[in-house]
Amino acid sequence: MIPDNHQPKAYGLKPHASSKRLRVLMSAYACEPNKGSEPGVGWNIATEMAKLHDVWALTRSNNREVIEAELERYPVPGLSFIYYDLPKWVMWWKKGGRGVQIYYYLWQLLCWKTIRQAHTREQFDLTHHVTFGKYWVPSVLSKLSIPFVWGTVGGGESMPQAFLSDLTMKERAFEAARSSVRWFGEHNPAVRKTARKSAVALASTDETAERLRRIGCRAVRVVPQCALTKNQLKKLSQLSPPPAGNLRFLSMGRPLHWKGFYLGLQAFAEAKLPNAEYWIVANGSGKGRLEQLAKKSGIAEQVRFFDSLPSLDAVYDILSQCHVLVHPALHEAFGNVVLEAMGASRPVLTLDVGGPALQAVDGSGFKASSQSPAMAVRDLSVAMQKFSQDRTLVLNMGRNAFSAVQQAMLWETRCADIECAYASALGE
Repeated sequence: MIPDNHQPKAYGLKPHASSKRLRVLMSAYACEPNKGSEPGVGWNIATEMAKLHDVWALTRSNNREVIEAELERYPVPGLSFIYYDLPKWVMWWKKGGRGVQIYYYLWQLLCWKTIRQAHTREQFDLTHHVTFGKYWVPSVLSKLSIPFVWGTVGGGESMPQAFLSDLTMKERAFEAARSSVRWFGEHNPAVRKTARKSAVALASTDETAERLRRIGCRAVRVVPQCALTKNQLKKLSQLSPPPAGNLRFLSMGRPLHWKGFYLGLQAFAEAKLPNAEYWIVANGSGKGRLEQLAKKSGIAEQVRFFDSLPSLDAVYDILSQCHVLVHPALHEAFGNVVLEAMGASRPVLTLDVGGPALQAVDGSGFKASSQSPAMAVRDLSVAMQKFSQDRTLVLNMGRNAFSAVQQAMLWETRCADIECAYASALGE
């Protein structure tokens, strides 16, 4: 187990910015205000970079109504949108979430005419692909003969081999299919061309950075994909401090095998903490398996399960009632819940792999070994015991977590890294 007490990693490029206001064409398929995940990434990068440059963001026509309503309330000078969507008869591909990736791939290929017309009209200085952030899918922006910035992209993170034996046949099939999709993507000539044409590629993790280099990217830098807005951090900072009484651990998210919640439950059972609780917010087919594991491990009375919460305020309310976030994801480019917990001054328990391991910096928690399930459970269990024995440690690491977010994990900071990538792409 590694207590993360080193200084925050210096992400991005050298602290140098572009010397003029650029005309930037940005691809943001997923882009919606007041959303998390990739829609939030697209929106926050577009609005933040528009403070520095004139940005035209290409996104789906389906996003138009909510975007224009938001811009009417809160105008963003320097930001324009270009809307494109596939014909309505293709929409059935993504109904109910099925076929989203195929639909997105087609969208990437068929929006070329719209991009070319926009460039003829506006004469852009630079292009930037933002969402979706998958390194194994090509970006049509690379076809324009101007500097191209790719990312931040992720997806290069893989489940440690030793953990595959813990999975069901269906889960192992999922991991095998994921590896196959990435392999075919990496050998897709269009993806290779995107890599070669990128002046700078931004990777969410070291694992993705290595894969980008292998497929032909010349300049690769690690820049995490997500961040918090100042308003989000302000709201999180105003949550009540952890309550007295039983120490509460929290895991929150989809109950998928690669989220590693089962490791948290096993560690909690091994720690044997009579004056502690474990809250799990999850809803889906994997939830039943976690409930069975809690019963089998003899900790069912100490574990409380919640369904998915209806609003961000409800999420923050649950977070305010807990002391430590447990997020032992086995492969994840970035865990937004980790940022939210740190912004609320809650320490975090993660594994030493993927995006969450990059986030949990500056004494903000503990990282468990990913060498084997047994070692991960042991390290998580020891960390839980440490927190149980020393509530001051909870408070001190929580303060460190908040400081780390404030210093290096806001959108303003994240886009300063992107601005440096623009300067590098232009050869400045």
